[in-house]
Amino acid sequence: MKTFQSRDDVPVHEKWRLEDLYSNLDRWEQDFANVLEMVKKLSSFDGEIHQAQDLLEYLKLSEELGLVYKCLYVYAMLKVDTDTRVNESQALLERISQVGQQISAATSFFKPFLLSLDESTLKQYLEEVKELTYFEDDLYELYRYKDHVLSKEKEEVLSQMGDALSSPGKTFGMINNADIAFGEVTNDDGEKVSLTRGMYAKLIEDKDRQKRKEAYKAYYKPYVQLQNTTASTLATAVKNNVLMANLRRYPSALEKSLFADEVPKQVYENLIKVTKQNLEPMKRYVRVRKEMLGVDELRAYDLSVPLVDGVKKDISFDEAYETMLESLEPLGNEYVSTLRGFKEKRYIDVRETPGKRSGAYNIGVYGVHPFILLNHRDDLDSLFTLTHECGHGMHSYYSSTHQPPNRAGYSIFVAEVASTVNEVLLIRHLLERTNDKQMKKYLLNHFIDSFKGTMFTQVMFAEFEKITHEKAEAKEPLNADVFHSIYERLFREYHGEELVIDDEVKFGWSRIPHFYRPFYVYKYATGYAAAIHLADQLLTGDQQTLNAYLTFLKSGSADTPLNLLRATGVDLTKPEPIEQALSTFGGLVDEFSAL
Repeated sequence: MKTFQSRDDVPVHEKWRLEDLYSNLDRWEQDFANVLEMVKKLSSFDGEIHQAQDLLEYLKLSEELGLVYKCLYVYAMLKVDTDTRVNESQALLERISQVGQQISAATSFFKPFLLSLDESTLKQYLEEVKELTYFEDDLYELYRYKDHVLSKEKEEVLSQMGDALSSPGKTFGMINNADIAFGEVTNDDGEKVSLTRGMYAKLIEDKDRQKRKEAYKAYYKPYVQLQNTTASTLATAVKNNVLMANLRRYPSALEKSLFADEVPKQVYENLIKVTKQNLEPMKRYVRVRKEMLGVDELRAYDLSVPLVDGVKKDISFDEAYETMLESLEPLGNEYVSTLRGFKEKRYIDVRETPGKRSGAYNIGVYGVHPFILLNHRDDLDSLFTLTHECGHGMHSYYSSTHQPPNRAGYSIFVAEVASTVNEVLLIRHLLERTNDKQMKKYLLNHFIDSFKGTMFTQVMFAEFEKITHEKAEAKEPLNADVFHSIYERLFREYHGEELVIDDEVKFGWSRIPHFYRPFYVYKYATGYAAAIHLADQLLTGDQQTLNAYLTFLKSGSADTPLNLLRATGVDLTKPEPIEQALSTFGGLVDEFSAL
């Protein structure tokens, strides 16, 4: 793998063309000045919307402002992410972030204003000015919240409390990212060094079991020490969610979280129930893992080590791209040729360089194109990451190309479907293409582990959230002991009796940032189940599924997430998609253990 000491060393065609957003900084500054003017103009509408034409002017200006703001923000963000050490880029991002707060303040009057109108008045406005029809669905969507919006005075008080209510999450973020000090591990020279997250990710997959155990103990050491602090932040976050649900007159905190996506509570409960009825393949995989590792007792630090050696294949970026395109041929020529253009037109920033943000993501900009960040390392994992992010990228591209601005964004609920369909098509393609038994075992192991992480683990997290919120709603205490007891019980249930539970296991809840974003993780599991079903159908060459799936990618938020998926043949209000996905998992475990 080639390493790059500087961004200047990276070939031009492997870097973003940020000129697609702004040809130079002067153009950015011009738009920045325009946005400030628009914010002023927007706030002048407060108390001044008296007729249909006023409403139209406000909505048009608000949409235009949103589009320009996004371009400004993304440009600054991408500049920072390519090199987080550059102060000028950080200053740009800070400036535009502050404008975001100003926009929020300038538009805060609108929701209470709209809900103070009689629906008959809104109907009359829509009849008077035909151009308002474009915004009709958005306006009625706000009406859906009518029972949950408080008086203007109370809304103002709640908006002022925003910082205080979000402080548990911010405090946890500071503890978890800035202040945490892990224990020590022994390096290759026999010296004791402080563990870092990056080192942990490598060591927990190390073949040497003693190294894994040492890293595991060192990693959990601060979480054990800080258990009462993190229990306090999490308990407060949960109680805040419950408080807000009560204040806004929702039946429960869970239903408040599901309201935006119009997802009924039974979808969430059904996911947990069906998964728990189908835990046997997961427990079988734990048994296979114990057998293959040849240990007397399987422990938590044995769950991440790859079970198959010797597949450290070098795959250049160009080769990875071609392999991805071949694997996605079931999605049709238009999809593949459009995605080929992503590389040629420099939508992707490929290489890891000093100061560059870690990880990978896709962000779509309406009227421009998607931007994909990678830290490509010329290996198999990087091929999977590329394929995953390009799934998101194509979703953004199709939605922006086929929908107007107010319909082009899509919910997180459907976002993971597009990326996971691509990953499943890739792994099926690689399995089909290889005759190497070792490679086949490696790919099956990779597939099973990603299934386990995205489906079983996220459902276990979702159940933990449900139980803790129900306890808060019943005014039962929430503290470290309560969290320990719930988490350990769930971990045992989901992994089975073969796993010997170390004391550290019960602290698992204390390191999960997603718990501060309530009832979010279940979307990974529903998205994964939907993607497994769709990919399997696409591989049969079913033209109807292909047409329906491409329509789904082009739909943005033209309908509710559940309806968008229903149109592809996946109905998440029924148990079948979850059952099918879990049955696929069982088949993979059988195939793997047979090899």
